[in-house]
Amino acid sequence: MIPAHAAAVRNIRNAVCSNNSDYSLNLFPLEQTCTIVTVDQYNLASYPQAICFINPSHPTYKLKVEWLAERFREGLKIKLLYLEGEQRPAGFIEYVPGENCWRAVSASGYLFIHCIWVNSVKNKNIGLGTMLLNDCLADAGQNGFSGVAAMTSSGSFMADRSLFEKNGFGEIDKSATNHELMVKQLKPGPLPSFNDWKSELSKYQGLHIVYSRQCPWAARFVSETGSALKKKGIECTITELKTPEEAQAAPSPYAVFNLIYEGRLLADHYISETRFMNILRKEKLLPIGKDFFHVL
Repeated sequence: MIPAHAAAVRNIRNAVCSNNSDYSLNLFPLEQTCTIVTVDQYNLASYPQAICFINPSHPTYKLKVEWLAERFREGLKIKLLYLEGEQRPAGFIEYVPGENCWRAVSASGYLFIHCIWVNSVKNKNIGLGTMLLNDCLADAGQNGFSGVAAMTSSGSFMADRSLFEKNGFGEIDKSATNHELMVKQLKPGPLPSFNDWKSELSKYQGLHIVYSRQCPWAARFVSETGSALKKKGIECTITELKTPEEAQAAPSPYAVFNLIYEGRLLADHYISETRFMNILRKEKLLPIGKDFFHVL
């Protein structure tokens, strides 16, 4: 059962709602009650699923909790969508005022979506993503924001642009890393844009991992990799982005995870141990046939 002491809960049955404004909920073919729960510093402990399915006993879970404590003060919001009778959330959205976003983007005056997902194939294409997206749009409209922005990509760990396009968003910029900047304006104003991440990238010589705790899986990867790199004698500078300003000056649009060697971006999102080893071998930083993580 969903804890009764949620900070904010909204029930919606059969998606009965109007389309009188740009940020109203669209109709969708759902015939059971949904509950959208707002997670904040007061009820986060009751909703461990808000930490991207990291086990609460793992050290990186605490790191994300500590990160969120700061971000809630900056206006970050997390909302979980539950279907009636289910204990695990069917959907998730995390967004923040644009001036405090953790991407290499300038989006002041907009709400910026860090992450949105729908869990399980059976929950796809029934309107849950639209419900979460329009809940964010409603928040933007009610609080005077110029609109909502998000970064999309067809790659791993990123929302696809199709959800946004069918809800009235348009592409206003595209990066060399094939990330799209999608925006829906609610009132006239300057549009968001990518920051000059390429100039930042050129500053990183040698091997670097630049990351933030916005993604707990990236933080987990770094925590498990750092000691292995040291034991293997591979010199690598690991830098945590600790403020929105630092993230907005990251060496890639996505910002959350950056694997860099000699000014080249080798990976711009969380990667598996296998892919990491393959990259090190390709760059001749790890002998072929050596299992990097067995040095622990």
